[in-house]
Amino acid sequence: MTFRRGRRFGVDVGSVRVGVAACDPDGILATPIATVYRRDGDGPALGQLAELAAEYEPIEIVCGQPRSLDGNLRASAASAAQFTELIAKRRLAPVRLVDERFTTTQAHGMLQSAGKNGRNRRESVDAAAAVLILQSALDYEKRTGSPAGTPFEPNRGNDT
Repeated sequence: MTFRRGRRFGVDVGSVRVGVAACDPDGILATPIATVYRRDGDGPALGQLAELAAEYEPIEIVCGQPRSLDGNLRASAASAAQFTELIAKRRLAPVRLVDERFTTTQAHGMLQSAGKNGRNRRESVDAAAAVLILQSALDYEKRTGSPAGTPFEPNRGNDT
C-alpha cells in the first residue's frame, strides 16, 4: 500500500465558521491552523482559505460532508455543499468529501477535556473538527492505500 506524500487540508464547513486543519508532508499528524469566519460573506472567507492554501500548498482539501445518523444528508449539508462548491471552483487543490458524522461532538468533548469553557470551545471547535476530519482521512489512506471519501467536482451533481 502506498501513501501519497504531501500536505493536506481538512475543512469543517459551518454556517458561521469554517475550521481548517493541515497535516505535515508525511501525513502523520493533523493540526488546527485557522478558523475562518463567514459572517462577512463567502468571498472574504474563500480569500482567507486561498491565502492559507498559498502558504501550505496542500495536495488536496478534505471537506466534511454533514450526514445524519442514518447516513442521509442533513439540512446543514446544503450550505456546506455550496461552500465546498466555491472551494472547488477556486481550484486551490483537488477536493474530496468525507463523512463527518460526530466530528463536532467529538471536538467539543476533546476541548472540554482540555479545560476549554463553552465560549472558548465555540471559537475553536470548528478547527478541532477539521483536525478530526483530516486525521480520519489520513488514517484511512494509510490503512487502505486509497484516498478517503469521494472526489468533488464543481457542477457535477456530487452527492451533496
